[in-house]
Amino acid sequence: MFWYGLVPVAGALVSRRHWRRFRACFDRLRLAPLLDYARYTAGGGAQGGRVETLGDGTQAAGQRRFRFTGAFESITDGHTLWVQGPDLTIPVALAGAQIYTLPAAEGRPGRESFDPAEEAPQRLRWDRVATLTEEARVYVGGSLTLRENRWVFAAVPDSPLQVIFYTGSDRSMAIQAVRSGRHQNEYWNAVTPYALALGALCLIAMAAAFLPRPAFRLTAITAFAAAFIPLYPLVPPGLLLAISYRRLWWQARLFRACRDLARLPLLYPGGRLPGGERYGARRCGERPEGFPLLAPGMRKPRKESWYLFGALDSEGGVPREPEDSFAPFGAIPGDPEKLARRCARNAYLLEILSWLLLMGGIGLNAFFIALIITLL
Repeated sequence: MFWYGLVPVAGALVSRRHWRRFRACFDRLRLAPLLDYARYTAGGGAQGGRVETLGDGTQAAGQRRFRFTGAFESITDGHTLWVQGPDLTIPVALAGAQIYTLPAAEGRPGRESFDPAEEAPQRLRWDRVATLTEEARVYVGGSLTLRENRWVFAAVPDSPLQVIFYTGSDRSMAIQAVRSGRHQNEYWNAVTPYALALGALCLIAMAAAFLPRPAFRLTAITAFAAAFIPLYPLVPPGLLLAISYRRLWWQARLFRACRDLARLPLLYPGGRLPGGERYGARRCGERPEGFPLLAPGMRKPRKESWYLFGALDSEGGVPREPEDSFAPFGAIPGDPEKLARRCARNAYLLEILSWLLLMGGIGLNAFFIALIITLL
């Protein structure tokens, strides 16, 4: 119970918390303005704001956070990444940064590309960034600091630096980061292999200790059989329940992703994007032809209207694509908040049901194995 249950579940909770923080940090940085040459030169990169000296002697641009996207240019000093934008090349201090690579998106946009088995972003150590190709695009979000009379993106206290390498457009990257920024199966995390190995060694050692004693022969056989509990879901008849568990878990992951995607347009307070564009939704009975979906695969209830999110013009009409490439643009089948709550409820129910099926499969196989042991 300790090695096969408590330790992996504790690792699962840590893993889920890590990915929740990843998505929350990415969502907070959506509210930061995009850094360009005009903002960089206005007031030394702080838009005329004050410059604050931090405890380590560096200076931050008034604790203002910015976003920046561009092409991978080079790495100097082994820890400084240079990112080339349309009108500005900015250095990024990789030490202490949260660095990820997004898996290459495959398939055409739409329902087919919204796969619950989509790989999660891979976290990189800062000293491994040099192994990436120069064809990758780079997203940087965080605070500017003044180091050696030069403004640099760097991690500072209370302001983590997020660096994401990706391929494709900025808008698809923003959606993919939220959609895939979660573990495929939290039970199988960094500590699970070690926990399973230690649990198996403990049970095998217990079996070996009792085996020479005839009075405890049944105890030794039971301990030896228990060492293979992690393999029980792969053996019939419990295999059928394990397959059902896997399918339901994937569906729960899809619902969790839809929950986060439905809430994306609600992040912007006051209906304004960081660049000043007016942002919001229009309700309509039918989705305009060609208008993208923000939550592919979700059906619209009969009594609900379509919510079309994008940049709004003063004269009304269908929302247009925002200039901010990280602002959600698309249609949601119903009220976003109601849809998010419904997806969250479905995800929790499916997770509970999937775990019951998995435990049922293990228990079923354990019953047959115990029956065989008693006949020995």
